[in-house]
Amino acid sequence: MSLDALTYLFVGGSFALYIAIAIWARAGSTKEFYVAGGGVPPIANGMATAADWMSAASFISLAGIVSFIGRDASAYLMGWTGGYVLLAMLLAPYLRKFGKFTVPDFIGDRYYSNTARTIAVICTIIISFTYVAGQMRGVGIVFSRYLHVDINTGVIIGMAIVFFYAVLGGMKGITYTQVAQYVVLILAFMVPAIFLSVQVTGHILPQTALGATLESGQSVLATLDQLSVDLGFAQYTAGSKTTVDLFFMTAALMAGTAGLPHVIVRFFTVPRVKDARASAGWALIFIAILYTSVPGVAGFGRVNLIQTVNGPENTGRAYSEIPEWFARWETTGLIKWEDKNNDGIVFYSKTAENELTVNRDIMVLANPEIAQLPNWVIALVAAGAVAAALSTAAGLLLVISTSISHDLMKKTINPNITEKQELLYARGAAVLAILVAGYFGVNPPGFVAQVVALAFGLAASSVFPAILMGIFSKRMNTQGAVAGMIVGIASTMAYIVYFKFMGGTKDEMWFGISPEGFGTVGMILNFVVAKVVSSMTAEPPAEIQQIVEDIRIPRGAGAASSH
Repeated sequence: MSLDALTYLFVGGSFALYIAIAIWARAGSTKEFYVAGGGVPPIANGMATAADWMSAASFISLAGIVSFIGRDASAYLMGWTGGYVLLAMLLAPYLRKFGKFTVPDFIGDRYYSNTARTIAVICTIIISFTYVAGQMRGVGIVFSRYLHVDINTGVIIGMAIVFFYAVLGGMKGITYTQVAQYVVLILAFMVPAIFLSVQVTGHILPQTALGATLESGQSVLATLDQLSVDLGFAQYTAGSKTTVDLFFMTAALMAGTAGLPHVIVRFFTVPRVKDARASAGWALIFIAILYTSVPGVAGFGRVNLIQTVNGPENTGRAYSEIPEWFARWETTGLIKWEDKNNDGIVFYSKTAENELTVNRDIMVLANPEIAQLPNWVIALVAAGAVAAALSTAAGLLLVISTSISHDLMKKTINPNITEKQELLYARGAAVLAILVAGYFGVNPPGFVAQVVALAFGLAASSVFPAILMGIFSKRMNTQGAVAGMIVGIASTMAYIVYFKFMGGTKDEMWFGISPEGFGTVGMILNFVVAKVVSSMTAEPPAEIQQIVEDIRIPRGAGAASSH
């Protein structure tokens, strides 16, 4: 069967499955729309959480960025995995015991203030829209290659699919769709990874592939170092970022992961507090399967790309001899060849002779084609990439719609609306959010992983400190939390906007900290300002201090508060 036929079969079949699940799990009440009825089994919630969290950035872009920048990309691997441990250990069980629908709901009730709730809503919407831009772009990239449409049309197709099951099914539909999406995406990532590992190293474990010895007698990592130096790039294991910048990036990604509203809300869907802990453990196992394979996949991709394009002598290859995959990706505009010396030979390097431009986001998708794996593996990767991008996009859009309908309309502006009206607002907000997300998918501010990293920085500097202090500090009050969130997100956004959109240069960066790492500075400012302001204002009421005391002790850990 041809590659196109297999791709339509795999991607179309997965769409049919997701839509069937959405119809089966259609939400009929606000509790089903917001938290899937609160009865999701821990292992299913672990799979849904893993799919929710492993977005297009993890599936499509992470291996690409590791492949191209080597050691510097370790911040993404350490930050995203470490942050998940932080979330599981420090936040998830306590938030579940507090028993609220959303992060703004927790902040509004913990800080007994609709002002705090409204600021948390604004922060949540900013974070979620920044994050969802990367996901919609990822969907567009996948569709452009495999359905032979341009990227913008691919984004519109993705919007239509997400619209169907997010608006119809709410959290209940999204949860069980994400379980299916996890199965699809992990198979789609691991099957080619194992194929590549066997092909390149002779063993089946991609997790240990970087250290494996090749026929040349060198390890994969040593070969990458040699190839990079020969072509004028920095040594693969050397990196170019300062230790300070890497530290701040890792910390921002860790705290941002722990503060992501669409991940936190998943722990509200299980019946009991101990189920929140169990589902966090399951999710960590499911996530680790993919993340521990990323360095190997990135290494294979880099070696295969260079050797395929530059030939065995590493001096270039005639365009007419390049395999068909090159021309297929050229039509998407994500690989570009400019024959500078008119010799008809493609050459890739860091020097002035370089004639090739490669978008980092295609590495995982193009890997099976470069390695000439069977067509069914390439089609499976397409289905997995779509699953990864759509699962996170749906989770983010639900968080946006919930924040507007529940936290803004029901809890702040008009508490007298009926449940039916609240559900209507939620679905209307989801439609609006999809349209805005589509716009950002067409006009993204960078590579998928970079855009997502900015969202993590915003989460680290705004809601993460407010949640952490809300759980562990009885003395933290409304004024402190509000001042901290405003200073944290405003300072981080100003830094990002200046360096990403207003022409700021590297020389002007504060202590060399990149925009992706400035969330750590914003987080520190948030903590300091919140502490100072709270110490100068009145203590929280006694009943709030008692709630903070209660949610942190094991007593009654089997039950969560009612919504």
